[in-house]
Amino acid sequence: MQTWQHHSIQTNGIKLHYVTQGEGPLMLMLHGFPEFWYSWRHQIPEFAQNYQVVALDLRGYNDSDKPTDPKAYRMQELTADVTGVIQALGHDRCTLVGHDWGGSIAWNIADRTPQFLDRLIVLNFPHPARFAAGLMTPQQLMRSSYIFFFQLPLIPEWVIQSFDYRLITQMFEDTAVSPNAFSSEDIRAYREAIAKPGALTAMLNYYRNILDSGLVRQSWSRIEVPTLMIWGEQDVALGKELTHNTEEFVKDFRIRYIPDAGHWVQQDQPQQVNQFIHEFLG
Repeated sequence: MQTWQHHSIQTNGIKLHYVTQGEGPLMLMLHGFPEFWYSWRHQIPEFAQNYQVVALDLRGYNDSDKPTDPKAYRMQELTADVTGVIQALGHDRCTLVGHDWGGSIAWNIADRTPQFLDRLIVLNFPHPARFAAGLMTPQQLMRSSYIFFFQLPLIPEWVIQSFDYRLITQMFEDTAVSPNAFSSEDIRAYREAIAKPGALTAMLNYYRNILDSGLVRQSWSRIEVPTLMIWGEQDVALGKELTHNTEEFVKDFRIRYIPDAGHWVQQDQPQQVNQFIHEFLG
């Protein structure tokens, strides 16, 4: 029986929903697209033995506020949400864990406000400088073509909503490596979250502000925070080559590859992911 609890918190002018379990130093988890706190269901109880684990619904997702202004989803707002949560929860620092868009936010926090972090753990999202370089190659440009589609007004919403969000079901089921990664209940939870009023457009607005996400920045400081990257090698959206040379941007860096996992790595191979995180945390 799960003992996690649901709460809301005010930060940066909005209300964010989160799930928490455990006591101790803060471990803050940031999900990606098109998910919500639920993507950490295998990690929350695992690390609640030693941490206060908090899994956020990022702004625009599930039960968090969904500002209607597209500019509300710029990176500066996303990072301010997270650093505000750390302080509002009564902590000065945390171990920050991010996947996909959550990983992008985590990289930016480590670069801009490292004083809030003890450790950084990123799953299947490259350092933004490596992602920007990857977009200069035909293979990654092809994998990331959906980003350009998401720039269109209204049409992406219509496509994703059609046939009862069938595209969302396919996105999870067709790209997971493990046949047990997603149950029918899991898929239903994701579809219900994305169908909440205002959620879909809010989620797409992350992509519609992507030029503000750090991809066009000319310089990055070398991250001093000890960093672990976990990478499912069968990611159809992000090529493994994007992980190469990350140590140029991170002083204390280690990477763990999981061959039999894809983009949804912490759900594809949760035990392996949990083991790598335990080893990193010592």
